Amino acid sequence: MSESPADDVYQGTSLAMSVTGTSATVSGLSAGTTYTFKVAAKDAAGNVSPLSTGVSATTTGGGGGGGQLPKHTLTGYWHNFINGSSNIKLSDVPSQYDIIVLSFADMDPAKPGGVTFNVDGPLSNALGGYTNADLINDIQAKRAQGKKVILSVGGEKGNINLNSASPNVTNFVDSMYGLITQFGLDGIDIDLENGMNVTNLTTAVRQLQTKVGPGFILTMAPQTIDMQSPNTTYMQLYNNLKDITTVMNVQYYNSGCMLGRDGKCYSQGTIDFLTALSDLTLQWVQPSQLGIGVPATSGAAGGGYVSPTVVNNALKCLTNGTDCGTYKPVAKYPDFRGAMTWSINWDKTTNYSFANTVKPLLLTLP
Repeated sequence: MSESPADDVYQGTSLAMSVTGTSATVSGLSAGTTYTFKVAAKDAAGNVSPLSTGVSATTTGGGGGGGQLPKHTLTGYWHNFINGSSNIKLSDVPSQYDIIVLSFADMDPAKPGGVTFNVDGPLSNALGGYTNADLINDIQAKRAQGKKVILSVGGEKGNINLNSASPNVTNFVDSMYGLITQFGLDGIDIDLENGMNVTNLTTAVRQLQTKVGPGFILTMAPQTIDMQSPNTTYMQLYNNLKDITTVMNVQYYNSGCMLGRDGKCYSQGTIDFLTALSDLTLQWVQPSQLGIGVPATSGAAGGGYVSPTVVNNALKCLTNGTDCGTYKPVAKYPDFRGAMTWSINWDKTTNYSFANTVKPLLLTLP
């Protein structure tokens, strides 16, 4: 009894699967993305036909069961390295986190502007052999629950090389899009703390967003100094990309005394620091695109830790005008986007007290 011949289905130039019958289901595709498929038919003797004419199809924008983010979001960073906090798989991230930020992509020394990303070797070993394939499966599961998973560039020591437009911009876009496709991601986070070329970064993000499509998530994590005036490089980048920006979560930590909207200098680690500096930035950033970024524990940053209860009071102060400290914002901002923490791994060390405290409050905001 002979087997039915199997036809080969190609996604682009790569063999996706072999099927019998007249239909095929290809999984693991990115949202809002156009793919081209071709078929090579085989007969019972194993003869293979030339590839068919390509058929193109575009996936929808939500992706992975996605759907829309809630009005008020909780963002957290997931460490792809060991640093004294908890080592966790992405599957361990609690459901309270709406946006999960993989940190960080690495510069590709072989391609100016290019980036790479793989599960860190020591972390993989610490987690019992956690592989790229395991991470990809965990990302798909999170996205099926409606979570957004994105990849961050930068960090305290990281950077990307976009000092030249060519070939750096193309290398960045191609490599980042390759990672988004490989890992099934929703977008990127800009956490550049060592300077940026605004013009080239703007071009690169625009090109990447076009490739990914309408489901693209863009977050930024400027430091407090980056938001002290409307003329900083981060504000220039935001103004260039605000039509596609999901949220800017300002790092209200590791800072000295900073000016609030009233011109007074406020010290980190207080509710007034969070509210007065947010009020300053809300002159230039839409409330629906601004978030409070804080350390999950005192060990997660050099300074600036406040308890999750203080974060909640700051959020209530900004949205409702209640539970404020000494500083009173000039207006209520019911559309204020939410909060971010560095990091999910540090939050784990206190049994996720940050997520368990802040997320329920976000659900009650107007």
